[in-house]
Amino acid sequence: MKLHTREWGTGDRVAVLVHGIMSDHRTWRRVAPALADKGYRVVGVDLRGHGASGRGEYGAEIWADDLVETLHGSPELAIGHSLGAMALALAVERLAPERAVYCDPAWEVGEYAHAAASAFASFKDAPRAMITGFNPRWEVADVDVELATLAAWDPATAYALPDAYAVSRTPARPVVPSLVMLADSSRLVSPEAAGELAQRGFEVRTVPGAGHTLYRDDFEGFMSALDGWI
Repeated sequence: MKLHTREWGTGDRVAVLVHGIMSDHRTWRRVAPALADKGYRVVGVDLRGHGASGRGEYGAEIWADDLVETLHGSPELAIGHSLGAMALALAVERLAPERAVYCDPAWEVGEYAHAAASAFASFKDAPRAMITGFNPRWEVADVDVELATLAAWDPATAYALPDAYAVSRTPARPVVPSLVMLADSSRLVSPEAAGELAQRGFEVRTVPGAGHTLYRDDFEGFMSALDGWI
């Protein structure tokens, strides 16, 4: 599937941004312009079932294949968050970016996938007060974006998670130079798993005090943690 994309900037370097579940390209509202200011042409995708992209069959390899179908050439930088980090990891060898950044990646969900599927689907109609309560550090504009992306999201994507995570999605090695950026006390990557990733050749950094949506909890901290990678 050819995915819907949004571009920022006209630089001669390309950066690709891949959002997580329930979201779309709008989640990068501060990151994308910041990268454009650094000389990138930034391409944000809407994964299948999200934003303005098409609907259809959902699954880990399908999301990855869509990225390959949509994004041409070898970008200088590819950043994926959560589910987007999983899709990016499955596509990275074919996309061949110069550098990859995986933000609090959803690589190991396993036995929690069924519960996560139901929880995500029920969040489709979450009210503003609930979103604000879960994310007290977000700006008002981020809450507005969350409401808009939830409205555009197909909750059937959530029910693909048990099959998607029937196997481990943690990469055996970094195919390209790769940074794993973690939330403080990440619920998806334990300290032991972070140590294993470092042994496999990934650079691992944490954004102090940030939750799962690192770049919305602490935009400045997130950008600082990208030092040397952008």
